[in-house]
Amino acid sequence: MAISFRQYSFSDFKLVSDFLIVNYQPGNQDGNWLQPAWEYMHTHPALDESSLERIGIWESAGDIAAVVHYESSLGEAFFQMRPGYIELKPAMLEHAENYLRAETERGKRRLQVYVNDYDQEFEALVKSRGYEICRHCARPISRFTTTDPISVIDLPEGFRVKSLADDNNLRKIHRVLWRGFDHDGEPPEEGIADRVKMQSGPNYRKDITIVVEEPAGDFVSFCGMWYEPVNRTAYVEPVATDPDFRRMGLGRAAVEEGIRRCLKLGAREVFVGSDMAFYQAIGFTKLFDANCWVKEF
Repeated sequence: MAISFRQYSFSDFKLVSDFLIVNYQPGNQDGNWLQPAWEYMHTHPALDESSLERIGIWESAGDIAAVVHYESSLGEAFFQMRPGYIELKPAMLEHAENYLRAETERGKRRLQVYVNDYDQEFEALVKSRGYEICRHCARPISRFTTTDPISVIDLPEGFRVKSLADDNNLRKIHRVLWRGFDHDGEPPEEGIADRVKMQSGPNYRKDITIVVEEPAGDFVSFCGMWYEPVNRTAYVEPVATDPDFRRMGLGRAAVEEGIRRCLKLGAREVFVGSDMAFYQAIGFTKLFDANCWVKEF
């Protein structure tokens, strides 16, 4: 069947979302991004929207067969594919090299491509093209599954868990995310607009986005949670705790409350892009790494 290629436009957002949902296989065996990760990319303030047209789409009989894209900015490439279209991998890699590369300060071109660790064929291809693995740059994916109820953690006196449906205070959200990702001082006022953008996705839900509030009223831990009802999957992104309030069980309480709410909605699997001990202690098990392969040319 004939394959056609075209560049991405923002109007294709839902088409790619549907492609990721339709081709999802339980346990993320398809190896593609989860739909919530695609949506989170588009609502993240770090996204370079000026380069979106460089994303490549391959279609077969009017349906998407493959997509190659960056996440935040040029210089990285991620590959999403419908089963049965592995022959597109060389063309996808070539497109990434030509259109998704970044220019370095030394005047060279640089590209990081992410290949799932079980995809030996694609790994062999990138090796043959001169890529070298970056051992500390892998992007793991872990999964949580249970049919058992999750117990509620006892928080220190005066702390409480609630959702953004209860209190969507953008300044408090801005502060906990700013501090939780280890930025110094108080957050800049102009960053409030970024928090508005992060809630602009069509499937963003305040009722499953969880915060922990400390006795004085500030938010000190945050867990973003996404639910995709077709495949009954949930996705954790982002999680942050104010450094002054770490090692108190607050981050775990926020994540587990988000999981609890998604299970009530019908979730059968919960995913997170991490293999940290923090998530393992909650019950997540690592599935695979998307290894990072780097080339300067």
